[in-house]
Amino acid sequence: MINIPQTDPYANYLSHKDQIDNAILRVLDSGTYIMGNEVSSFEEEFAKFIGCDFVAGVASGTDAIDLALRSLGIGVGSVVFTVSHTAVATVAAIERTGATPILVDIAPDTYNMDVVCLENAIKAYSDESAAIVPVHLYGHPADMESIMRIADDYGLFVVEDCAQAHGASILNKKVGTWGHLSAFSFYPTKNLGALGDAGAVASNDLHLIEKVRHLQEYGWTKRYISEMPGINSRMDPIQAAVLRIKLTRLDEENKKRNISAEIYNDAFSILNIQLPYVKNDVSHVFHQYVVRVEHRDELREFLYERGISTGIHYPLPVHQQPAYNGRIVIHDHLKHTEAISSNILSLPMYSELSSVDVDMVIREIMRWYDSKLRYF
Repeated sequence: MINIPQTDPYANYLSHKDQIDNAILRVLDSGTYIMGNEVSSFEEEFAKFIGCDFVAGVASGTDAIDLALRSLGIGVGSVVFTVSHTAVATVAAIERTGATPILVDIAPDTYNMDVVCLENAIKAYSDESAAIVPVHLYGHPADMESIMRIADDYGLFVVEDCAQAHGASILNKKVGTWGHLSAFSFYPTKNLGALGDAGAVASNDLHLIEKVRHLQEYGWTKRYISEMPGINSRMDPIQAAVLRIKLTRLDEENKKRNISAEIYNDAFSILNIQLPYVKNDVSHVFHQYVVRVEHRDELREFLYERGISTGIHYPLPVHQQPAYNGRIVIHDHLKHTEAISSNILSLPMYSELSSVDVDMVIREIMRWYDSKLRYF
């Protein structure tokens, strides 16, 4: 029986195995197990990769959003605008600061923040507004030109959630360099993934990055002296060593994802499937390859029975999840957000996905359509 996972961080580890194993031994031999040279070197290399001045390595992507917002003075009494169609970590991080998240609708093509809905929401909460957290979902950049214009017009900060978009760009300017700060996750399934949790905050503002560095280590400005309330969120040097290796191949691996996406697009263009949309001025990195399809659950079961795993990102928008249902603030009706959750499907997508496996996925989906189409 074939086994094609929807994503496969273990395959990514194997493709770098010798280098990663040597890097881990190097860290163990160094005797430095918290922060240290591996972390500072990764920070410099990742800053150069995305094209910003400063990066602070932290413990997770959730912490990265939290710390970025805190560095801007955002907390109790602040309002932060984001989307409901995202990993719950985006909203959880905002709430950890004490701020109130206001959820706005998404565009029906890119699934990213709808800028018209954003501006309408800002007008409704103008007295309390503080920041915007756009999410570059699935690897397609949000409309940062419009978002930054709106932020400037209303005097708001912008923290980009880049957890799914390592290496993506708009007009050849990488995501993570548009806002006042940006947050990255290096969870193992990401395009740039560690062997565990890790994250980073990026900015061109030295003052803000220095504040992040204080906040991430108990608010210390001098060791054991907390000048402000902080947390413990330090990047593990083993994770930094792994990320340094993987970073050297990130552009190449993103290209492989795009090749797989192009093959899918060509094959599925004749079917009644809504394919991923890519704006002309952006570089997509296909963290996920997400389609919309009728009878989604039937197709998913059909593929599963044939050893092909798929995902749903995400089965419920944040505002409808049990922990948030009825208590979180949404602006207007999130009609596009709510409409897509019943028919989106993430097909297998990772840089080590072979052409044979891509062909298998296509062949089985074609087979399903051939057998079921007459009933639709």
